Amino acid sequence: MDSSPQPSSIETLPSPEPAAAAVPSPPDPAAIEELEAILGHRFAHPALLLRALTHSSLAHERGALELPHEDNETLEFLGDAVVGMIVAEYVFRQYPELSEGSLTRLRGALVSRRHLAVVAASLGLGKFLLLGRGEERSGGRAKTALLANAMEAIIGAIYLDAGLEAVRALIDTRVIAPVLATLRQQLGAADGMGDFKSTLQELLQARHLGQPDYRVTGESGPDHRKQFFVQVRVAGESVAEGEGRSRKHAEQDAARRAIEKLRTAEEPQ
Repeated sequence: MDSSPQPSSIETLPSPEPAAAAVPSPPDPAAIEELEAILGHRFAHPALLLRALTHSSLAHERGALELPHEDNETLEFLGDAVVGMIVAEYVFRQYPELSEGSLTRLRGALVSRRHLAVVAASLGLGKFLLLGRGEERSGGRAKTALLANAMEAIIGAIYLDAGLEAVRALIDTRVIAPVLATLRQQLGAADGMGDFKSTLQELLQARHLGQPDYRVTGESGPDHRKQFFVQVRVAGESVAEGEGRSRKHAEQDAARRAIEKLRTAEEPQ
């Protein structure tokens, strides 16, 4: 097992590594070996790893740079399915007493973009990404979406390179184990993990503040990787904003943030 730090929280990303050179280039062999050691997997087909690290912004510059590998979007698609299946099996076997709804909430937290970005950052994945010039200048190495997408692409690449058991080891130790116990405790708490909209509504009713109003403020990404952005408003005023892979997930994220904000305001200064 490598000694790189484990993710400590779904909510907090470690500090990003310094940006690399402005003109991107494939990692040197030493960097590839370093990343393989971190992942605990040596690739039989190194081209898969390079593809998993290549963002579409660089692929669009391929004509000028003449890079021999593709971008990682289709590997993201595969990795998303693989991590979802492995996580679902894990929580199903670990907690046979839970209902379908509770298992779904656990799985959703573990495969969320926010959590996968935390995992990617804990592995130092940002410094290995191959980005286009514009994405490099805009701080792409620290962006939640890019880190989460790259993590899924890495998972897809390991699956293609060595099969299900090889990628299961990475998912079990890096994605699931560090946070599962905490998530299970949250699931049993009074609020009920994932039911933040109901909790927010009860909180607002207790304070006589009216009903929350959720509004979609934007969407991004391709159809198979759509990201929604939602704002929750109370009495016409914006309280918090959230994001997620569906409108419902984005609303739950916005409600969670609103609850945190309201409860923080209650605490004595």
